[in-house]
Amino acid sequence: MNRIDVKKLGLAFGLTGALLYLGCILLMVTVGHDGSVAFFNSILHGLDVSSIVRMNVPLWEAGVGIIETFILSWLVGACIAALYNVLTKEK
Repeated sequence: MNRIDVKKLGLAFGLTGALLYLGCILLMVTVGHDGSVAFFNSILHGLDVSSIVRMNVPLWEAGVGIIETFILSWLVGACIAALYNVLTKEK
């Protein structure tokens, strides 16, 4: 059975999470509050996010958010790879 490199899959997940975070920033900057609410309402099956979407996010807070998203995504990817390797170990 093939093994998955834990660090590489973690990095792939981390970069994907960061890319999605940047995409969210780009979406919010380009379409504004109403467009963001419409987009996220449709993704969340009609859940009304109008009261929680905040458009005046400071740059430092967005920076911390992208770092946190990268770390959490890296941990998810590394955990998936490690569990896969343990569960598919040949005896």
